[in-house]
Amino acid sequence: MTSILHRDPKNSLPLAVHGDGVWLEDSEGRRYLDASGGAAVSVLGHGHRRVIEAIREQAANLAYAHTAFLANEPSEKLAEFLIDRAPPGFGRVFFCSGGSEATEAALKFARQYHHARGETERTIFIARDQSYHGATLGALSVSGNKGRRTPYESILSPCRFIEPCYAYRHQGENESLEQYGRRAADALEREILAQGAHRVAAFIAEPVVGATLGAVPAAPGYLARVREICSRYGVLFIADEVMCGMGRTGTLFACTQDGVAPDLITVAKGLAGGYQPAGALLISSEVHDGLIASAGRFEHGHTYIGHPIACAAALAVQETIEEDGLLGRVSRAGEALRSILAQNLGPLGVVGDIRGRGLLVGVELVSDIDTKAPFAASLRLHARIKQAAMSEGLIVYPGGGCVDGVSGDHILFAPPFIARDDDLEEIGRRITRAVQRAVESEVAA
Repeated sequence: MTSILHRDPKNSLPLAVHGDGVWLEDSEGRRYLDASGGAAVSVLGHGHRRVIEAIREQAANLAYAHTAFLANEPSEKLAEFLIDRAPPGFGRVFFCSGGSEATEAALKFARQYHHARGETERTIFIARDQSYHGATLGALSVSGNKGRRTPYESILSPCRFIEPCYAYRHQGENESLEQYGRRAADALEREILAQGAHRVAAFIAEPVVGATLGAVPAAPGYLARVREICSRYGVLFIADEVMCGMGRTGTLFACTQDGVAPDLITVAKGLAGGYQPAGALLISSEVHDGLIASAGRFEHGHTYIGHPIACAAALAVQETIEEDGLLGRVSRAGEALRSILAQNLGPLGVVGDIRGRGLLVGVELVSDIDTKAPFAASLRLHARIKQAAMSEGLIVYPGGGCVDGVSGDHILFAPPFIARDDDLEEIGRRITRAVQRAVESEVAA
C-alpha cells in the first residue's frame, strides 16, 4: 500500500533503500546496475564522500536564504565555476531546481528580452518534432513529444515545429552528413520567414536529443547553421543541455563540440548528479545586458532558486568531475559502450542504429534492418524491454515513438561517469538477455 500517486499506479515498484557506486539495492536485497543514471542524472554514482560532506557542511552552516533578501556563497562560487567554463560570451547564471524550471526561465527570458527592447511582436517560439524540454506547461508547449503533449494540447501555448535533425531516418541516400545537416537546419529559416522574422522570439533545440529520440546527435554543421540563421533574424538560440550537458557527452557543455555559442543554455540533471535537485539557465552577456539595460530586472523567480545546499552539492560534483579527469573517461567509456552494445546486440538482428556521444548512448530497434521498419507500436516493445531488464537487475531508459511519435522503439543508456570497464561489459550482457526475452515474448504473442 502507498499514499503516493506514482507514475503508473498499476505497477508496484521495488523500494530503493541503498546506493553504492553504479549499483542500487531494494528492500528485498535485489541489486540493480543503473545503466541509465536514472534519467541521465547520476554522474558520480551513489555514496560519494566528497559530495556528501559538502552537503553536510553546508546544511550545518546555512540551510536556506531567500534570494530576494540575501546572496549566498555556494551559488556565487558555482556560478563563477560555470561561467569560467561556458562557451565564449556567457556572463550570468540563473539557478533553479530542475530542467523544466530551466526551460521556463529560458522562455520567459527570451520573451522579456524582446519585449524590453520594444520588439513586442516577438512571441513565437520554434522547436522540433520529437523533442522534449520539460513537463511544465511552458516547457511542454515547446516539446515535440506527442505522447506527453496529447492530454494537455488544448491548454499549451502555441509553438511551431520543424523536422528534427535525425540522420538515421531522414538523411538522403546520396547525401553526405554535412549536406543533410545543412538541409535540416535550413528548415528553420523557412519557418522563421513563414511566420515573419519580426514575430519569432527563439528557437530551442537539444544538441544531442535525449529521451524522445534516444541520443541522436546533431549532424556536422547543423548547429553552426542554426546559429547563423538565428543571428541573421534576431532570433535567440536556446540550447537545451538538461540531459546532454554537464559532461554527459564528453565536454562540460555539449554545444562546444559543435563549435557554437547559443544565447541561452539550460542545464540540470548532471549538474548536481542527483545529490540535490538543481538546474540552471546560463545567459550570454549580450542578451543579459540587453534585457537589464531596458527593463532593469528579470521578472521571474522561485522560492528555491540558488538554494545553498543544492549549489554546494553541485559545485562539489563539478569540481570532482574536473579534478578526477572524468570528462576524458566519459569519451573513452562511450566509445567502449557503443562497441560492446554492437557486439552483444548485433547478432539478435533487431538493431537498426547505435548512436550518441560520450555516455549518452541510444540503440534503435527495428523489425527489419534493411527497410528500417519499426516494430508495431501496439507491441510496446520498449516497455517489455524495461520490464525484462529490471528482472535482469539492470536499469535502462527505453522509449517509444521515436520514428513518428507513435512507432519506433529505442533504449537510452547513460551510466554514471565512474562506471568501470567491467560494468560496461555487464551492461552489454544483461541488456542482451533482456532484449532477447522481450523480442521472443513479442514473437510468441
